[in-house]
Amino acid sequence: MTSSKPFEINALDPLTAGIFHAPTSGERSARLREWLQTEPSEDFMSEVYRELSGRDKGVAKLLKEKLDELKRLHAQEALATEWAQKAENLLQAPRLNIADALAWLRDAAKAGAPLSREPLANLKQRLTEVVKGVEDLQHQVMVQREAAVLLAQRIEVLSTKSLAEALGGQAGLQADVAQWQSQAMALTQNSVWPSVDLKYPPQLEGAGLQLQAVWEGFSAAASLASLAQSDTSALLPPVPVWAEEIRRLRGELPQQATAAAESSKPAKTEAAEKPVKPKIDPAQRQALRENAMVAVTEVLEALENLVNQAPETSAAEALSALRIALKTHGKHLDTSLDERLHKALISGGDTEGWQRWLADQVRTDLVNQAEALLDANKAPTVGGRKMQDKLRQLRDSWKQIDQGGLPNHALWKRFDAACNEAYKTVLAWLEQMKKDSADQRAQRVALMDEVKAWTAENAQSEDWRAQLRALHQFADRWRNAGHLSEKAFGEMQGQWKGIFKAAASRLEAAQKASVDRRQALIHEAREVGAAPALRVDAVKALQQRWQVEAQSVPLDRKTEQKLWEVFRAPLDEAFQRKSTDRPQAAASMSLHDRAVIDASKALDAANVSGDAAKIRAAMAALDAALRGQALQAQAAHSAAPAAGTAVAASSAEAVAEAPVDEAAATAAAAEDPASEPAESGASTTGSESDSPSPESAAAPAVAPKPAKPVVAVRGDDRPGQKRAQAPAGRDGRPDGRPGERGTRPGGDRGPGAGRFGDRGGDRFGDRGPREDRGPRLGDAAFRAQREALERAEMSLRKLAAQAHGETLGRVMSAWQARQAEDLPTVQELGKGVNATTRQAWAQAVGAEPKSPSGTALLRLEMAADVPTPADQLNERRALQLQLLTQRNQPGPIETWTQDVAQVLSGPHEEASARRLQNVLKNLLRR
Repeated sequence: MTSSKPFEINALDPLTAGIFHAPTSGERSARLREWLQTEPSEDFMSEVYRELSGRDKGVAKLLKEKLDELKRLHAQEALATEWAQKAENLLQAPRLNIADALAWLRDAAKAGAPLSREPLANLKQRLTEVVKGVEDLQHQVMVQREAAVLLAQRIEVLSTKSLAEALGGQAGLQADVAQWQSQAMALTQNSVWPSVDLKYPPQLEGAGLQLQAVWEGFSAAASLASLAQSDTSALLPPVPVWAEEIRRLRGELPQQATAAAESSKPAKTEAAEKPVKPKIDPAQRQALRENAMVAVTEVLEALENLVNQAPETSAAEALSALRIALKTHGKHLDTSLDERLHKALISGGDTEGWQRWLADQVRTDLVNQAEALLDANKAPTVGGRKMQDKLRQLRDSWKQIDQGGLPNHALWKRFDAACNEAYKTVLAWLEQMKKDSADQRAQRVALMDEVKAWTAENAQSEDWRAQLRALHQFADRWRNAGHLSEKAFGEMQGQWKGIFKAAASRLEAAQKASVDRRQALIHEAREVGAAPALRVDAVKALQQRWQVEAQSVPLDRKTEQKLWEVFRAPLDEAFQRKSTDRPQAAASMSLHDRAVIDASKALDAANVSGDAAKIRAAMAALDAALRGQALQAQAAHSAAPAAGTAVAASSAEAVAEAPVDEAAATAAAAEDPASEPAESGASTTGSESDSPSPESAAAPAVAPKPAKPVVAVRGDDRPGQKRAQAPAGRDGRPDGRPGERGTRPGGDRGPGAGRFGDRGGDRFGDRGPREDRGPRLGDAAFRAQREALERAEMSLRKLAAQAHGETLGRVMSAWQARQAEDLPTVQELGKGVNATTRQAWAQAVGAEPKSPSGTALLRLEMAADVPTPADQLNERRALQLQLLTQRNQPGPIETWTQDVAQVLSGPHEEASARRLQNVLKNLLRR
């Protein structure tokens, strides 16, 4: 039974721009990014991620990040919708509570809602504006209330002045009162007035009523005073000052004061003794109670009958009679009639009712509250502090009730017993608080002793970072040491500050010295930055010294960050100035730099064309420009035109031959991406000299000496790893071993090398003469040639890989179609395939398919060192054991061309084609 997973992947691959069949991880990443730009659905991306996570985790990580981003966006949209609805509800409510608006802002930010994006940004701004408007309106209400008070004071002060002055200031005062009233009316008509706190409207209304009453009284008194001035029979105003003035105007004399009051009675010389209250006999008290019950019940029943039978008639007389009876016999009544008396008084029209019954109801409520402080198991229902405050509040309320009415001894006993029982928990809490306070005080004292001991122990320590950490820990422990009374904490806080200051004195001195040293480094950085030529080594040294100082002596984070910004500012400015001056310096470049830049541009143009021959020719021309050959040719041409023709011809031949000579090097670069061109290294090293000398420019280029042969390398026998070639022996033979008979002594030392200890020449004489690297390049020219060479090598590698892939595709297509003429040519197949081999392959493809041979594919996979499918591993191991017994037979690496022909002669199958393609990827490159 075959799995459907390959079919699913084949179905997903065309929909995802070929992600699953991409040859490399980098190309798969590029295709994934292109596919993500089409904005596929989230479900489809999840399906692709599920299939891709088992194949390429690095590329799947990019898709996972995209899915996580979509999830975050969905979550943000949901949060935005939810909080936008809440904000709309707040704004559409008839009254907006400021606390609710602020809570919305706080809770939305805590929940992670996107307040900086729409629609929450607009809603947030609207809520903020409404809250600001409400707060401003409340402030204006308070201002208006104070203005009303000031206006009332002005009116009162004006009433103490003379009548003429008062009448003269009445007009201005009237205008101010009218203006205040209009401003108050404008406040109440504001759109956010319903959202104002409930305490402000009564305050504004009360201030307006008070001001209106004062003003009306003043206006009436002023009018009456004006009338009294013109009419002597008119009444005098109620203002004493104005009335006295009008009397003087009328000529009336003020009445003399009456005789002095009689002298006060002499105080008693002896304090009257408080009479002793006589004791009442219980029988007499009972008789008084019965008489009171009879008298009050008779009047009470008369009032109840009157109310029940004729509710519309006035019950004033019956109500008055009941009040008189209660006043006479009320203190002798028991509590059985209290409720009836209260209901009768209320129904008769007395709004106050029976006060003793009302007071007993309040007392009963206080008793219930006191008894509720403890549950059925005598356990407190609130904490110690709340219990203490509650008991104090209950007793104060009881005292206020007893001051205006008759006491109730039965309820008092219950109340007092409940309060005393609850107060036991308060006493226990106070004892525990005292104990905890003593423990916390002892803990703080121990901490101060510990800090003193630590100060003495670290008196000579230079580990400032550890000391700062320890001081922070001490401060945190002091802060979390528990609660003390204000007096005790004030006493201990002064001692702690002195001890802590002594402990931190050495660290503070070290920090001060470190700040001074950093200021000196800042001064040096300013000097280095102000220098005409920026020295990078000096900048690095300064930064290293700053890092050492920062690691040795820690400072406060803000201070350290501020000093660092001041330190790096002149250096950043210098580097910015250098970057700005670089284009100006590039404008005044030498002829050699201009030639190198032109050759680099020509190489970039060749890269754009995509022609490997043009790229190699442009690389050769750039190498000639780097070595100064172009300038030499130009100089020779200007000096001797005839000789210049020959030089130009020879240069053209060299340029024409360069692509042929560099074909092998380009193929090697395509195999090993880490290889770098010799021209780049030469130009890099050649930039060390300041100016080109005529001798070096005229000297011919010396071919680099071949590298020293490798004696031994570390191999890797894992499948799929590149195997190193067997190193050559000391005498140049592949099987030569050190110490073997017949080997030439000193054969591995190169020409001119003698025996051990022979120092007839230079120690490094075997390196040969130094290669001529050409004149020194400027910064712009050096960067241009290096980047151009890197791009050219990348283009050559891409072209080689592209050609190799097209060749393999044509081989597979020819095999599938059984068309021998579709096979690539010998040149396209590479140097590993000759004409005879291609002819054999063509015959195998053109012939009728034969039975497939699994051994040929296994031999090919062994030759190419590629992995074998899991179901063929046992056959491959058996073939390997068989080959070990055939010592004189050629190995798979020698017969791979015949094995390919044998596979091509068989039928085309998907699995076999995939295995053959993987094999030819490696074999055709050798």
